[in-house]
Amino acid sequence: MEEGMGTSEQLPVGEGSDNEAASEEVFDITCNGTESDGDQVLNIEANELGTTAGQILEFESHEAEKNCEHVLNFESGVPRDNSHRLSEFHSNGLEDPRCGDTAINDCHTGSSLGKSYPPPVVGMEFESYEDAYNYYNCYAKELGFAIRVKSSWTKRNSKEKRGAVLCCNCEGFKTMKEANSRRKETRTGCLAMVRLRLVESNRWRVDEVKLEHNHLFDPERVQNSKSHKKMDAGVKRKLEPAVDVEVRTIKLYRTPAVETSGEGSSDERAASSQIDGSTRLKLKEGDTQVIYNFFCRMQLTKPNFFYIMDFDDEGYLKNVFWIDSRSRAAYAYFGDVVVVDTTCLSKKYDIPLLAFFGLNHHKETLLLGCSLLADESFETYVWLLRAWLSCMSGRPPQTIITDRCKALQNAISEIFPRANHRLNLSIILDSIVNSVGEVGESEVFHEVLYNTVYGSLKIDEFEVAWEEMAQRFGCGGYGWFQSLYDDRERWAPIYMKDTFLAGISIDQNGEFMCPFFDGFVHKETNLREFFDIYDFVLQKNHQKEVVCDLDSKEFSPVLRTRCNYELQLSKLYTKEIFLKFQEEMDLMSNCSGIAQIHTNGPIITYMVKERGVQGDMSDARDVEVTYDKIGVEVRCMCSCFNFRGYLCRHALSVLNYNGIEEIPNHYILTRWRKDFKRLYAPELGSSNIDISNPVQLFDHLHRRAMQVVDEGMVSQHHYMVAWQAFKESLNKVRLAADKRVS
Repeated sequence: MEEGMGTSEQLPVGEGSDNEAASEEVFDITCNGTESDGDQVLNIEANELGTTAGQILEFESHEAEKNCEHVLNFESGVPRDNSHRLSEFHSNGLEDPRCGDTAINDCHTGSSLGKSYPPPVVGMEFESYEDAYNYYNCYAKELGFAIRVKSSWTKRNSKEKRGAVLCCNCEGFKTMKEANSRRKETRTGCLAMVRLRLVESNRWRVDEVKLEHNHLFDPERVQNSKSHKKMDAGVKRKLEPAVDVEVRTIKLYRTPAVETSGEGSSDERAASSQIDGSTRLKLKEGDTQVIYNFFCRMQLTKPNFFYIMDFDDEGYLKNVFWIDSRSRAAYAYFGDVVVVDTTCLSKKYDIPLLAFFGLNHHKETLLLGCSLLADESFETYVWLLRAWLSCMSGRPPQTIITDRCKALQNAISEIFPRANHRLNLSIILDSIVNSVGEVGESEVFHEVLYNTVYGSLKIDEFEVAWEEMAQRFGCGGYGWFQSLYDDRERWAPIYMKDTFLAGISIDQNGEFMCPFFDGFVHKETNLREFFDIYDFVLQKNHQKEVVCDLDSKEFSPVLRTRCNYELQLSKLYTKEIFLKFQEEMDLMSNCSGIAQIHTNGPIITYMVKERGVQGDMSDARDVEVTYDKIGVEVRCMCSCFNFRGYLCRHALSVLNYNGIEEIPNHYILTRWRKDFKRLYAPELGSSNIDISNPVQLFDHLHRRAMQVVDEGMVSQHHYMVAWQAFKESLNKVRLAADKRVS
């Protein structure tokens, strides 16, 4: 490893509001089948210059005649300020004998640096619509596809263009009339596109991006396309002597991505990493030594501490993953549902931290591993998930929850093909509220949104309510809104009734689980500060669990009903879980009527009528519950057991109606029990110990010692017994050593 492998890059906050309320402006929309005029030929040079205005990419276009591809030069200077970059893209349009594919040559080394136009990402800004069109057209030509204007819109009673959608020329399909023509079918229904919007700063911002094509690229064929012909024609029309060549500058302002569809909703974050060109871990001066010191300290103080590093071909550090023994052991008890927290990556924190965490038996967050990543590419996430899985003895989680990062989603499909992959509902709801402008501040919108997401008991109810909400608040025209709807089966509760979530990211009362390092890691926290607090946060979490364990053992709740279910689980559940379950017991009184509506052998379907919150029958609802008499299995359409891990009031009412005096054991999960002994030491995997292997000897003795420690924490009496046993054992071991020496 080398110090200072990279620099930390901060992107400036874009000017003006990112969102415009749909209710404020009305637009006329015009669909165009042809391209916009004024296309320019652009080529690229890059100069890294210091700037206080943020990271800017500048295109300069010298509009001279050119009948072949351009060869581009890449210039690199030493920036005055590495926290901001300015890149200038120039095109001189001069003829070059090496007509062929576009390339970038380093003017110092002459080596090819690859393609010149970076892929579009959400947040790019241009000074004019023409600049934005020209950039996407040049990017398309270089890649090997053509573009057209799918639609554009202007402000009503004005000719001022306010937005447009540029799409791949293969978008859509022929109409019935066109299908009868003899022209060859070239459209494939391709979805690749960019949506442009004029923002308050009077610049054109990329509002939505879809990079994936469903067809092969054909650079030779697209040379004859309308958009690229116009581009060349525009150059020819402007042809003048060299001294009179007009020089225009196209400024592309790279601002933070507008997360209108959830943080890292698609390919934007991965594409942003490609623009940065970074495949090495961004480390500041001294960070390498900080990492080394941290791992040395952890290995000395934490038995079975594990870490793994990923290096590139040149030996530079790319990615790091680590996990302590307690976290590895805890996964055996609480690894059913795992959250991948990418907050630091999606929000561009100084430290590129990713954390795995779950929920313990007190509904407290539990760390299950950490990583520092160079980028958010598919390859990086595959490496990370494989490293993490190897630490967990190859046992994948039952459910894994992430944000909407496409690269991460694809990696999970690759490494955990059988796991239930779901999206973090709290992130989805926040993104909706933050993306609709002033509408998101309305209490009415919040109420409608939450009723739509949580109040729908059937799929058709949700879909109708979603459409009504879109029409009422004018959200339907947003691409991100449709994108969320397309992903609904991964985040909407109505589609996840068969997915176990253990109460994570699903609670209607806003009790979303906070990230493990929430409140300790901030945007400006550096690596040294993070490692300094890492131990403290883990210790604090451990102490809190011990205190909660003691509270649960001594907890003697006041029972609110005469139902035996409440008494039964007061002796089994931890304090936090029992109080949640007790709320369901209270609400059983609202389930006033139970009617049998269908019978299929031993399986009976009931309709439970539940009164409203105020006990009023005017807003009562019917809830369907299925009961199997043979297996004593009950299933409610609200799916509380899968969502939260304990039975709901509707299911309890049906069990009580059928004379079941105690809740069946298969509905009392071990993960919530206070009487279950949890040993936070890694499993050996076998009872056979190789006495010639010092590692196995250490692991075996450490595990047994940890068992005594856990038992000794139960009470002061247990502590004194354990301490006495340790002293006696140590004396016996020393005595045996003395005898051997003599």
